[in-house]
Amino acid sequence: IDIPSGLFADQMSSTEGAIISADYTLSFQFPKLAFLLPENDKYVGDWHLLDIGLHHDYINSVDVNHYFMTKKDVKPTLKVRNKFSHKGTFGHALLIAGSYGKMGAAILASKACLRAGVGLLHTHIPKTGYGIMQTAVPECMLSIDRYENYFSEVPDLANYNAIGVGPGLGMEHQSQMALKLLIQNYPNPIIFDADALNILSENKTWLSFLPKGSILTPHPKELERLVGKWSDDFEKLELLKNFCFKYGVYTVLKGAYSCTCAPNGQFYFNSTGNPGMGTAGSGDVLTGVITALLAQGYTSGQAATLGVYLHGLAGDLATKTHGEEAVIAGDIIEKTGKAFCKLHK
Repeated sequence: IDIPSGLFADQMSSTEGAIISADYTLSFQFPKLAFLLPENDKYVGDWHLLDIGLHHDYINSVDVNHYFMTKKDVKPTLKVRNKFSHKGTFGHALLIAGSYGKMGAAILASKACLRAGVGLLHTHIPKTGYGIMQTAVPECMLSIDRYENYFSEVPDLANYNAIGVGPGLGMEHQSQMALKLLIQNYPNPIIFDADALNILSENKTWLSFLPKGSILTPHPKELERLVGKWSDDFEKLELLKNFCFKYGVYTVLKGAYSCTCAPNGQFYFNSTGNPGMGTAGSGDVLTGVITALLAQGYTSGQAATLGVYLHGLAGDLATKTHGEEAVIAGDIIEKTGKAFCKLHK
């Protein structure tokens, strides 16, 4: 009841003390921070909340830095479309993705971006992907790199409301130099994922030049390359907070209860998603969704938290249809529309 005996709620638990390993935890009013961290899953088990009647005025008056995002938290940020809107109203996004053997990442990110409501989409790809993309994603316009197999140059950036870079990009030297040019020449927030993050981790002096409000979407290993190793999950959160504050960026740490850290040190843990989403391409889908939301005029914080929630909700819907073992990234894209419908409901 409330928390397994011996488990600390908001700091690392003692390695010398005994901790109950619960199958179920019925916790009072709110989840404890410890419930949301991977190292404590073996102690907490399946947790549920019990409303014990704390007064709403008191709850709203408490100054906190950790939030657990549910439907009622993200729904107010969802924009309602005007009947006289058109494709120009919903933004023009650019995705920079794909390389030889990894064009699937560009396809997944592009399809997800379109499903998430962007008005216009260009995807910048190497020449080798031209026929693949024109066939697989006919709704997407293409910007073709001069190189055959990888990203090597930055297109004209003047017309884009949002840019996402990284899915399937590769680590070629020319790609790294082109990413540096992108950072130097685009003043608005950029979404960095996958190989774009790996390039940044090898060129950490570039981090100081990231546009303020940019969004990084690492999995734990990618985060470790950026911020260094940690001894426990609470230290990981501290490193993440310091990183976001130092560089003025938002970082989405992907996984169970995906965590978005803001530059002001606030954390937003996500309530949707399931283990079935641990599949190749799932992160590419998230990049496309967040890029689409940013292009539509959402703030960086809104695009990150709403995008993560919708992505997880689509994954939950896909799992209901296919089961956890059989979900693939394309299933998450296909359920994105239904996720929007459930959020609007």
